[in-house]
Amino acid sequence: MKTVFITGGRGFIGRNLGEALAQSGYRVLAPSSSELNLLDQQAVDAFMRRQRVDIIVHAANKGGGRDTMHMQDVVHSNLRMFFNIIKHSDSVEKIIHFGSGAEYGKHKQIVMVEENEAGIALPLDDYGFYKSVCSRYIEQSGSNIVNLRIFACYGKYEDYRYKFISNAIVKNLLGMPIHIRQNVLFDYVYVDDLIKMVLWSIEFDPKQHVYNITRGDGIELVALAEMINMVAEKPSEIIVDTLGMNLEYTSSNHRIIEECPVIFTPHQEAISHLYDYYEERLARLDLDAVRGDRFIDHIMVKK
Repeated sequence: MKTVFITGGRGFIGRNLGEALAQSGYRVLAPSSSELNLLDQQAVDAFMRRQRVDIIVHAANKGGGRDTMHMQDVVHSNLRMFFNIIKHSDSVEKIIHFGSGAEYGKHKQIVMVEENEAGIALPLDDYGFYKSVCSRYIEQSGSNIVNLRIFACYGKYEDYRYKFISNAIVKNLLGMPIHIRQNVLFDYVYVDDLIKMVLWSIEFDPKQHVYNITRGDGIELVALAEMINMVAEKPSEIIVDTLGMNLEYTSSNHRIIEECPVIFTPHQEAISHLYDYYEERLARLDLDAVRGDRFIDHIMVKK
């Protein structure tokens, strides 16, 4: 039985991945930040000495979300965690690092970009810059490290207070309107499909160091809201504040699909599953936060 050490294992993607790996027969180590401080090099070194680890999946991040836009020290903290993990590459079979579409620079249009386009310009924001530094290191390392660039992902365990699709579903269940600052084309992937690609990267030997781990197409926020209304017993009003389209955020996934031919779940089907998930758990959610909409500036897409 192989052991996979997941950093950020209590987060959205980490929890989904941990469940999938356990179901596939892996031993999963997913310590919380209170159990293992990834900023502490000695603590990470001691953990790796104590545990037999075959594969590391580095999913831990500080910042990067609309709820953490004003977080300080993003570059320093994240790079320190990254290098505290990467230094152990020689003692494990491989390391899977989660990159981001932010590596392409979200201050501009990102339209069906291919992996090699990330080197054209450095991102202007701290989070994108940190991810870009990690990616450039991985590409030049010549070692057993793979960077999986995630663009937009949705599914169970994401923070429904901030994340558009889950937030919109819960608002519909509460009889509230679905509010969009401005429509935009996003390369959303359902978390179950993303996990399939991550499992492939763990179980097989990727030929490249970097992959866009996406559907390779785009879907508008308005279209997603309309899909939620199709599932719902009572449709929500869809309110769009600003006409026109915001900056596109899509990528080419040809590189990974050539090696990992995933059959993607249709968005309508995925949204139906997610709607059922929230409907069953509605009473356990922080409904005051959703009704109060105090996170509305974070939920909406901004230029």
